Amino acid sequence: MNDIKLRVARPSDAAELLALYAPYVEDTAISFETVVPRLEEFTERMVHKLPRYPYIVAEKDGELLGYAYLSPFVGRAAYDWAAETTIYLRLDCRHIGIGKMLYTALESIARAQGIINLEACIGWTDTPDEHLTNNSAEYHEHLGYRMAGRFYKCGYKFGTWYDMVWMEKLISDHPETPQDIIPFSELSAETLRKAGIET
Repeated sequence: MNDIKLRVARPSDAAELLALYAPYVEDTAISFETVVPRLEEFTERMVHKLPRYPYIVAEKDGELLGYAYLSPFVGRAAYDWAAETTIYLRLDCRHIGIGKMLYTALESIARAQGIINLEACIGWTDTPDEHLTNNSAEYHEHLGYRMAGRFYKCGYKFGTWYDMVWMEKLISDHPETPQDIIPFSELSAETLRKAGIET
């Protein structure tokens, strides 16, 4: 794992990240998207998240192995101290610790920004099939997330109705009066280095 580095994603990474993401859309219900986004759209999603939220990649020998980012939770001002987490790994790079590396870095950055609640939206099924197991929920539970809610049969894909669950992790205490969130772009290089992000 020492030869894997984390860094901030760049728009030039979009094509490789989209190729990594596409199988989740085409072959699984891990993503509830049903059509792989166009490269321009995918790139715009990345650019839109930065500079307020972190968007980081795991890289080895110039190849991207996975990515993770934060997004607004709901998008109302009162939710500023909560953020939604997203993570995708190259299919041949799962279960070897890269996800934990990415999430640990995200948590460190989020804490530095003043974000308190991390929320994960996850596909769920009572009957695992070739498109969806509950491995993602189990993974989040292992990292300290707890089940916060469940929506029943709210996603239809591959001729099957799937549930969706929200899992949550509190990474700091809730102050009586929180400070404004620090945008990701305003964090210092030292803060990023402490989070394990190369600058």
